[in-house]
Amino acid sequence: MPQNEAQPESRHFLGLGLFALAAIAAATVAHGLTSRSRDQEALRRWTEANAIPTVAVISPAAAANSAGLELPGRLEAHSQAPIFARVSGYLKSWKAEIGTPVKAGQLLAEIETPELDQQLLQAKADLATAEADAALAESTAKRFQSLLATDSVARQDVDEKLSAARGKQANLKSARANVDRYAAMKNFTRLTAPFDGVVTARNTNVGALITVGASAGQELFVVSDIRNLRVYVSMPQSFVPQVAAGTLATLTVPDRPGRSYAATVSATTHAVDTASGTSLIQLTVDNAAGELLPGGYASVKLNLPGNPAALTVPASSLILDAKGTGVAVVGADGKVTLKPVSIARDLGKVVEIAAGVDASDRVIDSPPDGIANGDSVRVAVPPAGKSG
Repeated sequence: MPQNEAQPESRHFLGLGLFALAAIAAATVAHGLTSRSRDQEALRRWTEANAIPTVAVISPAAAANSAGLELPGRLEAHSQAPIFARVSGYLKSWKAEIGTPVKAGQLLAEIETPELDQQLLQAKADLATAEADAALAESTAKRFQSLLATDSVARQDVDEKLSAARGKQANLKSARANVDRYAAMKNFTRLTAPFDGVVTARNTNVGALITVGASAGQELFVVSDIRNLRVYVSMPQSFVPQVAAGTLATLTVPDRPGRSYAATVSATTHAVDTASGTSLIQLTVDNAAGELLPGGYASVKLNLPGNPAALTVPASSLILDAKGTGVAVVGADGKVTLKPVSIARDLGKVVEIAAGVDASDRVIDSPPDGIANGDSVRVAVPPAGKSG
């Protein structure tokens, strides 16, 4: 073939090759643009989908007919008497150790009082002198009265003798009262139990110096009646109207694990402490077995009557902000509505709502931070076998 004819054919094949390469490049670019557009659309849809939070919802439940309110309490003896000395001296002997059951009037200790003994002897001697003086003054007055009838003495002398006799009688009464006072003080050398109970403290020993002054001395013994115990509980003000005398309760103590004891509210103060905002209530518990210890800690669970019309929600569903207390409710359109609520009772894990929600509401449990009216949410599907 001549050279001039081969050149056009070569140029023809070269143009076809370049066109093919351009077509391939254009197809590659078009495919890349289309793929990137699809990826961007998918990313947009994923972002929009994940921008909507997924929440768990619950339905408000009917409150139980009764609810337990658990509060700390302190056990005290039904009757407790610290025994103090009324006279000074030295402890001669003691008869009852701690934990000893005692009867009313039983001897606990004796005090040796040498000074008081001497004062009593002196008072008795003064009484004897006063009796003698009074007898002499009375007989002298009688003699002067008999002599007055014979005009042997002046009327003034008779009046003086009668006045002296009355003065001696007054001195006699004073001396007798002084003896009685020291005798009564001598009786205080015997310390006795004021009632049936148990000795819960002994703070003295033989030979100890016992002084009685202007200030109260140290208690020597403490006698407690532990057959029945008082339980004192500080009740939050919001629960006070629901607690009345006769309300039943159950208490447990750490030193008796697995055991519970029945108690009954016996009294309330009908007042609120301004410092704590609580009202003190008193319960009574039978302790005939002696298992409960006065002065100990107790956990008291009161059985309070419930409101049959009230609804309860988990405490985790509450929203607390500057506007007050509320809950977030999901509507049929997936939009959020914030509802203010009024709490009747805080029962720990759940709260009793007095007003603000209906039984048909879908309340968000643990709502996300910053949730607001009109926000869109996605309701999580509960696992099989559970309902929201």
